[in-house]
Amino acid sequence: MVRSNEEFLTMFGEVVRLAQSVGADAVLLLLEDHTDWESIKAQAEKTKVIVAIESADALVKAIDSGLACVFVEMREMPVYDKISQALLKAISDEQLAPGSRVAALYSGFEAGSLDSMSVVDLDDHLGRLTVRDLQQLGTRVPLDTLQTVVNLALEVGREGREGKPVGTLFVVGDSVKVRKTCHVTGFDPVKGYSRKERNLKSSRVREGIKEIAQMDGAIIVAADGTVEAAAQYIDAPATDITLSKGLGARHWAAAAISRATKAVAVAVSESSGTVRIFQNGEVVLRIEPFRRPMKWKDYEHEPPGEQ
Repeated sequence: MVRSNEEFLTMFGEVVRLAQSVGADAVLLLLEDHTDWESIKAQAEKTKVIVAIESADALVKAIDSGLACVFVEMREMPVYDKISQALLKAISDEQLAPGSRVAALYSGFEAGSLDSMSVVDLDDHLGRLTVRDLQQLGTRVPLDTLQTVVNLALEVGREGREGKPVGTLFVVGDSVKVRKTCHVTGFDPVKGYSRKERNLKSSRVREGIKEIAQMDGAIIVAADGTVEAAAQYIDAPATDITLSKGLGARHWAAAAISRATKAVAVAVSESSGTVRIFQNGEVVLRIEPFRRPMKWKDYEHEPPGEQ
C-alpha cells in the first residue's frame, strides 16, 4: 500500500521498468488527486506517460507540467471499468493508437493506494465490451438487436468493402417515428422483400446489408431486427446539437435523429472505421474497429460485502 510520495515514486519507477521490459507504448497512471508531477516526468525519462485523473484542479496542474492527461470520472467504478474508460478516452484524444500496449499503475485493492500493475493490450482489452455497456443506455431497443447492429457496424468499420473504407449509419428502434422524419434518396434496395428476408438474425441478410452500407443514406432497423428501409435521407433538425470537431454529416444526422426520436443511431466513420452510438443527440459510446470481432461479455462485478 502506497502512502507516501517516496513509496509512490518507487511504484512508479517499477511500472516504468515494466513498460520498458514488455515493449509498452505508454504508462497509464490512474490517480484521484495531486502528486509530484515534476518527479514523474523526471523518472519517466523517454517513456510516454498518460495520467488519467478525476480531479479537475489536479488535471490542470498535470497539464501545466507537460504531461499527457485525460479527465475521467472514476468514482464508484470497478477497476476494469476505470481502466477501460481511461484507455478509450486516450484513444479518443489521439494519445494512444487502438493497437497499443500499455503498462498501467492503479489502485487495485484500496482507494488511494497505488498498489497494482498490469500490462494491457488494447486489441484484447477493448475488444471485449460488457453487456452492461449497452444496458446502461436505457433504451427500449432489445439488447440482442442492439448487439447485432453494433457488431454489424464494427464489421463494416473493420472490413470496409472490396478493400475500401465504408461509412454508414444505422438507426435502430422507434422505426415508425423515424420513418416519418426520412425520405428515400433514390432507390430503396430492401423494398419489396418479406420481413423474414430483411431480418438481421439471418447471416445472409447481414452480408447483404454490408453491401447496401456502401450506398448513401441511413439504414432503418426495427426493434425486432428487421430492416425497414435503406438509403434514407434524414430530415430531423440538428438545432442545439454540439459535436466534436471533425465529425461530418453522417454523425450530425445520427445525433439529430436520436434527439428527435427514441431511436439509437449507430454511425460508422468512413475515415477511421470508428463506431459511435448516439442517444438523445449525444455520443454515448465509442468503439474502435479492432482486428478481431467484438466479444461481448456478461458483466460479473459485484460490490464487496460489508466488513
